[in-house]
Amino acid sequence: MNNNVTILKSRPISYLLNKLRNKNTNNKDFMIYGDRLMRMLAEEVFCRLPNIGIGLIETPCGKCDGLVDKYDIDICIVSIIRAGDALLEAFRCIQPGVKIGKILIQRDEDSKNKDAILYYKKLPKNISNTSTIILVDPMIGTGGSAKKAISVLLESGILQEQIIFANIVCCSEGLENILTEYPNIKIITTAVDPKLDHKKYLTPGLGDYGDRYYGTQE
Repeated sequence: MNNNVTILKSRPISYLLNKLRNKNTNNKDFMIYGDRLMRMLAEEVFCRLPNIGIGLIETPCGKCDGLVDKYDIDICIVSIIRAGDALLEAFRCIQPGVKIGKILIQRDEDSKNKDAILYYKKLPKNISNTSTIILVDPMIGTGGSAKKAISVLLESGILQEQIIFANIVCCSEGLENILTEYPNIKIITTAVDPKLDHKKYLTPGLGDYGDRYYGTQE
């Protein structure tokens, strides 16, 4: 696995992820389990920002070394609408008032490769001065939407090294597709599935995250 890819491993992450994968998990429970898992993911991402390092802290009873904020950092959370908005809220709960950007990209289901099409973007005017961009979308399939979103950020003056892509589930094919073109971004996920099916859906996957989270599945 590429050194720029972090796969989070813990018992609660595995438990919650399997709740999301289960086709019998209803809409209400999917939201509950999804919110719990996304909050964990958000905490993990925040603890991996470039300003976090080992430092000395003083407790009420003594001193110890541990992870601390070494310096202030300016970040922006950018969601890929619509499923990314759910993940964005997990980050906002932890850091209210953080700068927000939104990008709407949809796949062309009639195209052979499910091409990603940009429909809308709204980013902070000074985004090029932001230290770190956290791009959020719960799933990476082919990687087409992710690559399109990354290209939008690069066109806005962001460097690859400034981007952290946070997601719940991705697949090997999508990761390779993204990192071949953008080798310097960082990706933090809770699972990497082995393949895509003939419809370019993650396998085993968990279905359409946005539809199951918002209750819009047919």
